[in-house]
Formats: sequence, structure tokens, C-alpha cells
Amino acid sequence: MLANPSSLHTRPYSPHSSHFSLSNNRCKLSLSPNCPRLFSSTNSSKFRSLSLLLSRRKCARTFTVKALSTEPEPVDAAPTFSEPVSVKIPFGDRDVSCSFFFYFLFFYKRMDILVETGYMGRQASGSVTVTDGETIVYTSVCLADVPSEPSDFFPLYVNYQERFSAAGRTSGGFFKREGRTKDHEVLVCRLIDRPLRPTMLKGFYHETQILSWVLSYDGLHSPDALAITTAGIAVALSEVPHSKTIAGVRVGLVGEKFVVNPTTKEMEDSELDLLLAGSDNAILMIEGYCNFLSEEKLLQADAVLAICHAVEALVKKCGKPKMLDSVKLPPPELYKHVEEIAGEELVQVLQIRNKIPRRKALSSLEEKVLTILTEKGYIVFKEVTSKFLRRRIVEGGKRSDGRYADGIRPINSTCGLLPRAHGSALFTRGETQCVVVHGDNCQHARLCVLSHGSGHFSLAVVTLGDKQMAQRIDNLVDDDDVKRFYLQYSFPPSCVGEVGRIGAPSRREIGHGTLAERALEPILPSDDDFPYTILTCNTKHQVLLHNSMASVCGGCLALQDAGVPLKCSIAGIAMGLVLDTEEFGGDGTPLILSDITGSEDASGDMDFKVAGNEDGITAFQMDIKVGGITLPVMRKALQQAKDGRRHILAEMLKCSPPPSNRLSTYAPLIHIMKVHPEKINLIIGSGGKKVKGIIEETGVEAIDTEDDGTVKITARDLSSLEKCKAIISNLTMVPTVGDIYRNCEIKSIATYGVFVEIAPGREGLCHISELSSNWLAKAEEVVKVGDRVDVKLIEVNDKGQLRLSRKALLPETMMELLKRRLNSQRKVGHQNLRAPLEVFSEGTLLPQKKVKVFKRVASPAKEGPYINKERTKKSSSKQSVVYLAKIEAV
Repeated sequence: MLANPSSLHTRPYSPHSSHFSLSNNRCKLSLSPNCPRLFSSTNSSKFRSLSLLLSRRKCARTFTVKALSTEPEPVDAAPTFSEPVSVKIPFGDRDVSCSFFFYFLFFYKRMDILVETGYMGRQASGSVTVTDGETIVYTSVCLADVPSEPSDFFPLYVNYQERFSAAGRTSGGFFKREGRTKDHEVLVCRLIDRPLRPTMLKGFYHETQILSWVLSYDGLHSPDALAITTAGIAVALSEVPHSKTIAGVRVGLVGEKFVVNPTTKEMEDSELDLLLAGSDNAILMIEGYCNFLSEEKLLQADAVLAICHAVEALVKKCGKPKMLDSVKLPPPELYKHVEEIAGEELVQVLQIRNKIPRRKALSSLEEKVLTILTEKGYIVFKEVTSKFLRRRIVEGGKRSDGRYADGIRPINSTCGLLPRAHGSALFTRGETQCVVVHGDNCQHARLCVLSHGSGHFSLAVVTLGDKQMAQRIDNLVDDDDVKRFYLQYSFPPSCVGEVGRIGAPSRREIGHGTLAERALEPILPSDDDFPYTILTCNTKHQVLLHNSMASVCGGCLALQDAGVPLKCSIAGIAMGLVLDTEEFGGDGTPLILSDITGSEDASGDMDFKVAGNEDGITAFQMDIKVGGITLPVMRKALQQAKDGRRHILAEMLKCSPPPSNRLSTYAPLIHIMKVHPEKINLIIGSGGKKVKGIIEETGVEAIDTEDDGTVKITARDLSSLEKCKAIISNLTMVPTVGDIYRNCEIKSIATYGVFVEIAPGREGLCHISELSSNWLAKAEEVVKVGDRVDVKLIEVNDKGQLRLSRKALLPETMMELLKRRLNSQRKVGHQNLRAPLEVFSEGTLLPQKKVKVFKRVASPAKEGPYINKERTKKSSSKQSVVYLAKIEAV
């Protein structure tokens, strides 16, 4: 790190003075003694139309630096890494008053971000993870080993990607893979590139690649400004020689207050959307949108001073030595020589007026100069390196990292890294790390794994969703139209500390991903037990090696962290081979290597990947580089791989913190219900209108129906799920005579009765005779449209039409009660008439009544000793019996 970067400025090269004179009274390079050099390979703003650019003046001062020498490590020493470091640094103020100073003063509610380095991407020249709220951005910086041809354009490449799993989502595209760089991401790449490029020292020609990923996004803290600061920190910690530390912030203007790094909610009311990047003493980039603000207000929005000072303190603690010895500037004599060769002709060429002829003439002259000055040479090195590596293993009995043939690198694993992902795990084996992440909306799931380095480091991210997230299959072989579980594997160049192309997945990435997917698929629960789509992203920008087996281990832990009820745990291991050992002093017996590294894969004779549990194998893949191997050799390799898997599985049980084994609060809720298959059309409706209406009314994510009557409801919260469930239950119910429906709305009135909606989309007819106990001329006498009534189902005809009754639930009058009672007694006799009378009306108990019955004869028989039996019988038949009832309330 430059001790006094404020005094360093670049200028055009002068042929009479060295650009890097070793003057002690100028500027020295300050290094941390604890960090030896490694010798190894949003919500969018409403302002969209105006871009603000701040012009930059080029400084013309010279600067000098002095590189401190370091002692080289022993050739056979294992790579060393600095201890992981976590610090908090200021990142603006989300409740700050307007300031009239050029720099903001952080004296209100200063907001801090968490900066972590040394945890992930340790093979990269510089890597850092920065957290703001629950938004996490990871950035790595890698350098090419060999400098490119000198050019006036610094070979800096920036790639920024917002992963869908960061917000618990998946791509809506056909392939369900993070697609090409979107326009928004390209703009953020430019925001990162523009402030960094001016700080790079002239004469440094090693290709430099900055890869930035948004791993978690909470919807409140925007990742774009955070990515600028993260990239500035990563470069400052790396070996890249640069003059200044940069940071970036977003500034909003809410009312009359400037807000530094506001939340997305605050930005909705902001009149300014300004992205600013700079160092501790200069602005390097400014871009934004505003609502006709004055220039004075814009110039007040500088809030990077405190950030840069905090980063410089971090660099002094754990930064890497700068590659100042790689800064190569042409000697002064070369400038003079070029002038002698092309000076006179150059004067003539530059006088050509037309652009095209002038450009062609300059190109021709340049080629002439290069032909005179350039010398080319070639060297073969790979075969010699392979020979010496194999000899070391056979003769010395130890590998480059000090392990024996069957040794396994140290293993460490952590779950729950990403707060918004449905499941995540960091699996580290040796120098490699693996991160796996589970994301949002699925009834199927997806797994993402990232890899780096000569060890295995895998960041696995699991995303859970419904059937809509399932991957569709479009080929001639598979019969299934969707995949419930799919694993995406990527291998960015930073995972091995290199610079390379970022684009569509290579054949290698697809092959490794398929292997890991097939290894994990047998342990997944059935769709009935776990109705989620599962997406696993396995990306090797966090797996420090080429090895996909770290993705299997990390993916298994991430699935458990996402709450997927796995049948067992799975681990993977890669086996290597040195076939001809006699050539290197051995006895000729093939030497099997466990848990091979990248160099052992490249220089060895076999790459045999095996995945499974303690007892069996779920997937394997073998690549050999010799004419073939025998069955005994393969048997020995399989047995040695089994021993290695058992060791790895035992280490995975030590994961700290362990997998949560429960669904994330951010994962969608899925409810499965069964309805009559014939009722499915009632849910879908004509052209899907009904199901779309239910989704809009209840706020659920999706409703999936199947021909067998299975209905799956996906929702973000329990209330919307219950509301949707009730609507579908009512819509698909099978009515039964005697059912009572409360508080039902009268939808329409006809001359013969009213139509009552007993459930959404289900209506029945209540005949006018069933509306009231009294006779009605028309239904409007007692009800009107919109009234709510209680009805009872009294009949279902052959066509499924429902006949309802309101009268059946109305309390009876005493005269109606007596009439019904007397009519029933006339049929069975009146011997039980004295029994107490109880009347129930569908849940309503009328007061119990005591009924006393008296009998008197209207025409008494004549008195006398003689009675005409025939007449008596005849008259008795004409007697009128009158029952008097006295009703007393109990």
C-alpha cells in the first residue's frame, strides 16, 4: 500500500527521467508483516433519463515508489493464507441533515457495513465479502501470470452479476440458468470500471479481472453502490499496484436532507439518484439522475472520505504486497530510437486530413516499427513439469502439499451463510471452498455451487419453489417434460486464480453439474413428501478448484439447511493415478491418489470421481490419460474412494453451525389438497379466468392443478394461503341434503323464488314457498338482492341443481307448532299428547313447553236404563271432540 497516496499522480512518460526513480524521500511501500505473498496460482429509481458526468482533470505531477523486498518461500512449502478478518467500516448515513461542507460529516446515525476477507476465494489475488443489512456482495480480483503486450489501454475486465438466488428467485427463462449479462448489470460494470481504471499504475500489463456477485439481496439495500466499494476494497487488498483506494456511494435527496446510501424505500421519495465514486481526496466517477437540482447541491454529495480511510487501515493489516516489480516502462533510449525510425514519416502521416487514409497510414507505419524492434521466442515447459511432479510423488512418498497417497485435505463446513437464501452451505476442503444456495419460488428446487482453487471450496445455494420453477426438458430422449431437481454448476476463472472469459457455460461445467446432480438426486424425497422444485447452484467462484465433488458435499449440506428431508448424506471424492511407477524408482505397482488437486489431475493418469454414502455409490465419472487400467486397479481405487468418503462424511457431521433442517422463513408455503377430479374445471374456469381471479383476490403465488384432483397452492404468507384454500374448498365442495349455509348473499330474484350463493360460484334456488312461513305474493316482500340469509339444502336433483329453504331455519309460531303437532297426533293417536314438547330449529332450541289437554263431549248421551246400542254407536260417530290446549312456559 502506498504510504502517501495523495502525493502520487501520473503523467505522460518523459524520455529524460525515469517514471519510477527509487528515491527514499518520496513515497515508500508499506507492507504488513503478517501477510506473506502467496506463491501459487434493485428497485429502480424513478429518474431514468439524465446521466450526470463530472469532468476529470489529469494531474501532471510525477511520483516515485520504492518496493520492499521479500524473502521467497521454500519450494516445497505449502501455500499460506492470511487469517480471516472481519471489520466494520462506515458506509454513509441514512438519516443525515444537509451539509454545506465538501465532505459529509458522519455525526448522526452512521451506517456501517461488514467487510470480511480471508473466508472465501483465498486463491484469488484479492477477495472480499461486504454485507449491508442482508445484502451481500462478493468480489474477487485475479491477475494473469504473464503480462500481455504493452498497450495504452490497461487490460482490466469487470463482470458484475445479480444472482436470482440472492433474492430467493430463479430465472424465468427456459433454461433456468443465469443468462447473459443484462443491461443493468452492464451499467454497474461500467460504474466499477471507470473509477478503478485511472488508479492503475502505468506500465502494469498483467490482465486483471474483477468478478462481482450479489449473493444475497434483502430488497432494501441496493447492491450497485456496494459493489463499487467492494471492488475498491478487493483491489486494495490484492497485489495489483494502484495509486489510490476508491469507494462508491449512492446519494439521495429526500425533502431538504441528503441521505447517503439510502434504502430503496427512501429512494421512492428522493429527488436525486446519484452514484459517486472517488478516493480520499478526489472524485473519480459521478453518475446519476435528478429533478433539476443545482450544481451546488450535487457537489455537496461527497461521502467517500471516511470509507477510504477505513479501507486503508484494513489494507495495512492484511493487504498483499503490491507487484511493483512487474511495472515495466520502456527505457528512455527506446523513445529516441522510435523517433529515429519513424519520426520524419510520422510527421507526414499525421498531416493526412481524411480519417480513413490517415488511420491506414498510421497502422502501416506502426507495423514497420514493430517489425524492426520485436524478437520472438518459444519454450516448452508442461511436460517437464509433469515429469518432476510424478517423480516427487513416487520417490518421496509425499505429494506437493505434504500428504501421503491416501491422505484427505483438511475439511471445514458452515451452513446458513446467506440470510435470504432458502439454504446455503460453505464447504472447504484444503484450499477449495464450495458454496451452495437454495432460492425462492419453487415446488421443485435448484442448487447453485461455486468453486475455487487447488483445494475444494464450494458455496452451495438452494432455492425452493413451485412447479412453475421446474426446468422444462426439450430433447428427444427424456419423456418427462419437467425436472423437479436440477443443479447448475459454473467454473469462473477466479476459482483457480486465473483470468478468463465469462460467458455461456462450457461443456466442462455442464458435465460436472450433471454429475453432481445425479449424485444428489437419489437422496431427495418424493414429490408427495416434499412438493418443492429444488434448484441447486454450484458455482466454482467459491469452489477453489476444478473438482465437482466439493459441489456434492456442499450441495448436500445446503439441501439440509434448506429443510429438504434427505434420505441420507452424500459425499464425493476425486481419485488420481500414477500408473508406471518403475520409471520413477517404484516397484511398478500403480499408485492410487485420494482427493487429488488440479496439478495432480493435469500431470497424472486418471481423474476418477466417485460420490455416495458410507455404503454405496450414487454417481461416478472417470477420465484416463493412458491406454486403460485393469479391474484390480479400479477395484483398489473404489475401495480407497469409499474410505475417503467415510472420512469426509464424518467431517461433514462437524459442520458449525449445522444445517437448520427446517424451511426458511423466506421460502414459499405449499399446501396440497385433493378435490374431486370432475371439479378441477370449476377451479380453472373458462380460459383460466377463474384461477387467475382467485390468485389476484387472495395474493397467492400460484395454483397448480392436476387431472387426478391434486391442487397445490403456493403462497408467501399463511393468511393468503388459508384464504385461497377456503375459496377452493367452497368451490369444489359436494353438497349434501341437510347442510346449512350461513350468511349467504342473494344474487338475483325471479318470480318463482331467489337465487342464493352458498359458496363462490355455487348458487341454489330458494323457492318463494320456502322463503317464509307465511304465504307470499312475491319474494320482494321479505328479501331483496344483496341481502344475506341462512338457508338449508333440502334437495339436489339429477342435474346437480340445488334447492334451498329459508323457511326451514325460521322459528315457528305457536299456531304453526300446534297444527304440526296435532296433525302428527291424529296419525298415531293422542296417547302421547301429554309428553313435553321440544322443538329444535337447526341449532336453535325453543323454550320447552308444558301442554295440558282437556276433553269434553259436545253431545252427551241420554240418561236412562235403556240404551239403544245401535243409536249410541251411530251418534258416537258424530260426536265432535274438541281439544283445548293450555300452554305454559316452563
